[in-house]
Formats: sequence, C-alpha cells, structure tokens
Amino acid sequence: MFARIYRPAKTATQSGKANTDWRLEFESRAPRAQEPLMGWTSASDMDADQVALDFDTKDDAIAYAERRGVAYQVFEARPGVASAKAYSDNFAFRRRTPWTH
Repeated sequence: MFARIYRPAKTATQSGKANTDWRLEFESRAPRAQEPLMGWTSASDMDADQVALDFDTKDDAIAYAERRGVAYQVFEARPGVASAKAYSDNFAFRRRTPWTH
C-alpha cells in the first residue's frame, strides 16, 4: 500500500487558511473500471476511494504512516505569492490595459 501526504489547496471561496491541514490519501491498488450502462467510474479498493486522513502537522502524518508500515511520499506545496491590490488601481493612469467603458 502506498500513500500520498500533501497539503490541499484552499477552495476558491476561502480567503483564509482554514481546512488546509495535511492529508494522507492512499493510492489505488486496483484500476478503476467504467460501468457500461450508466458510465459511472468505480473501483474495488475502498481505501483509495473513501479514506483520507487529516493531520495538524506533516510530522504527524509521517509518523502515522511509519507506525502502520505504509510507504509514503510527501508533496510540498509551492508558497503562494500575494500581491497588494487596491480598488483605486482600477482607475490609475499607469494601468497596463486601458479602461474600456
């Protein structure tokens, strides 16, 4: 069994860092199959489809995987770049794209 440890990205509706704890997800051991009548995708491996564990820190997730004897790989997220924005910048003369209305 193999697991991925990563920090999920925040959703588009979030402005803070809530619900971005470290997550451990198991990789699928069986290939996914498409059901011919309805076209649904399914898998026989429940661990990969329905089990995702959240941890407060990366070290907690790694310790869990090592205690259980699960091979893992840690994926580090790139840090985001925040730029200062102001409403008045929409009307500035230095604006690169011209105002159109």
